[in-house]
Amino acid sequence: MFIDEIKITAQAGHGGKGCVAFTREAFRPKGGPSGGNGGRGGDVILEADHDINNLLNQFYNPKLNAQSGEHGKGQGMDGKAGKDLLVKVPCGTLVWRVSQSQQQISSVKSGLGRIRHTRTGQKALEIDLRDEAECTYNSKFSSEKELVVDLTEHGQQFILCKGGRGGLGNRNFATARRQAPRFAQPGEPGEGGEFQLELRLMADVGLVGYPNAGKSTLLKAISAARPKIAPYPFTTLHPQVGIVEYKDFQRVMVCDIPGLIQGAHQNVGLGHAFLRHIHRCRILIILLDMAGTDGRKPWDDYRSLLEELELFDPAMMQKPRYVVANKMDQEGSKQMMAQFKRHIKKTAVLPISALNNSGLTEFLELIRSAIKCP
Repeated sequence: MFIDEIKITAQAGHGGKGCVAFTREAFRPKGGPSGGNGGRGGDVILEADHDINNLLNQFYNPKLNAQSGEHGKGQGMDGKAGKDLLVKVPCGTLVWRVSQSQQQISSVKSGLGRIRHTRTGQKALEIDLRDEAECTYNSKFSSEKELVVDLTEHGQQFILCKGGRGGLGNRNFATARRQAPRFAQPGEPGEGGEFQLELRLMADVGLVGYPNAGKSTLLKAISAARPKIAPYPFTTLHPQVGIVEYKDFQRVMVCDIPGLIQGAHQNVGLGHAFLRHIHRCRILIILLDMAGTDGRKPWDDYRSLLEELELFDPAMMQKPRYVVANKMDQEGSKQMMAQFKRHIKKTAVLPISALNNSGLTEFLELIRSAIKCP
């Protein structure tokens, strides 16, 4: 199972309470205050790890709670600090803070209402209905997101929620005029909130094309990845990453995203979930089915793909892109290739056949040179 977006709840540990205690020992019947301090609460820490490729761990454990600090004790003993919670996430994870804001409250009819404040500081409406009074209360909530951090490098850490400080014991409040304080500080609460983790795969090359264009077949032919391959559209349901290794030990990461359809920029066919994975790609490969297997025209597919990329994010058009014509081994592909060049002029096209491994050497050299000189 591939998980690239998940909402979590994080809560750092609370600080321990300070202790109120007094020394009572032999020959020291009034030894003075000796209450220890509370321990600090543990932090919730995120760490980027290149050995993880999705957010599956957070899917099964969406509540991240760090340990709270221990309370202070007598005889000047401080409480033990809570353990930090270290959570590893894949490189390329964006962390968003999620907050809900109340946008609209409609009319209240024949009822008495008053405004109260909730613990979160938001206003809520309490309705007190009497007898047969009718009341309509419609509220519309919207989710607002704020980017907190983008974890891109292996080993990069970020404190998502900081633990609360421990309270001071009564020994810290003793003065010449107040020699027996009978109070101590409570521990501070730890930070918490709801967050959304979004994974954007980090790859050098992004394969973009319509369903059944042969992207998975190409990825399997050039790398050790083994995606599912079948002669029907939408065989690939989630992004696949393959590593291409050259003889001089250079490595290139290639990302195969599921096929796009018209309207992908409006999230048709989960377009947003697929398109976001090519945000970080250095170059884009527009893979076309030059044989027109599903009755589509390659030049129409090319124009439609560019339009979807531009409507989703205009910055996509600034990335270097190359056009690759697949399925050149099938009948009628050469005639389609000639028509494509008449419709799409001044655009270089590399013909390949991923099924027969034809033209893959030129393709590998193309992406290698493009990565060196983006």
